[in-house]
Amino acid sequence: MASCSAKFALAFNLSPGNNHDAPEGRKLLETIRSEDKHYLILDKAYEDIETRTLAEEQGFIVIVPPKANRKEPWDYDKELYKIRNEVERLFRRIKRFRKVFTRYDKLDIIFMSVVLFSMIVDAIIC
Repeated sequence: MASCSAKFALAFNLSPGNNHDAPEGRKLLETIRSEDKHYLILDKAYEDIETRTLAEEQGFIVIVPPKANRKEPWDYDKELYKIRNEVERLFRRIKRFRKVFTRYDKLDIIFMSVVLFSMIVDAIIC
């Protein structure tokens, strides 16, 4: 049985596979707001200033490591960043569904519904 805690996806969206993560992430981030201060743990694909600023404006405490080639790197909570692997584990769990893993569906709406269904099942099982 999978080891789960009370963590879940706030939102998700499909994007073309050839788009960069950061602009798509900003579009998604604009749809959510945190009234309380919650941590938003991002990987290096989202470490640009525009994304971090937007996240802070939306009320999040941003935890993201700087890229290795950053001229002025910043400090971040390395211990808190270690729990980011829970996002990757969520992806692994929903990919247990063959329709998610293989993406046979031609229509985005069908694929999104299968992803949502797999997230609901994952939440119930955990």
